[in-house]
Amino acid sequence: MSVVETVAAAALLLGGAFTLVAGVGLIRLGDVFMRMHASTKAGTLGVGLVGLALALTAEEPGVASRAVGCVAFLLMTGPVGAHLIGRAAARVSGRTGKDDAS
Repeated sequence: MSVVETVAAAALLLGGAFTLVAGVGLIRLGDVFMRMHASTKAGTLGVGLVGLALALTAEEPGVASRAVGCVAFLLMTGPVGAHLIGRAAARVSGRTGKDDAS
């Protein structure tokens, strides 16, 4: 097993673990804001690590570039989507964040 395969295997295992934690967070956490946090942070990192593992082990450059492109797209759109969901949930629930700090 080469060094690249070892790094790819570690990234794949860590990515799967972070994705599992994101899924458990969606089920276990009660508030929409906590669920959103779990899904965006852990889920994005998990999918990013799986994409890194794919890019490292891909034999064709086209597959590796598509994997990197998918991860880049996820990193650009994940925070925007989470912000929009959080803003909509805050408007519906009436939470402004000003009184929540204490």
